[in-house]
Amino acid sequence: MAHEELQNASDELRAAAEAASGDLQSRIYDQSNQLADLAAAERGPDHGRLARHMNALTEIKEETDGEVKERVESAYDHVKEYRSGVSGV
Repeated sequence: MAHEELQNASDELRAAAEAASGDLQSRIYDQSNQLADLAAAERGPDHGRLARHMNALTEIKEETDGEVKERVESAYDHVKEYRSGVSGV
């Protein structure tokens, strides 16, 4: 499985956070940091953990527009791609 997808998602969120402000910026940074940690971990996350991140990204996406929304959507797609290779469920 390519942990690169999780790192790419983290990178997209980092860029999105730089374009956001306030509480939204903090929430995006938090997701970025968590995904970076998962990308660096020896063992990848399970479906449940990935689903929680995807839900959080969906909520954030609904609150944004423009470049921030595009980058959050891209991050979501990277997590979805990673998740498609996770065994189980």
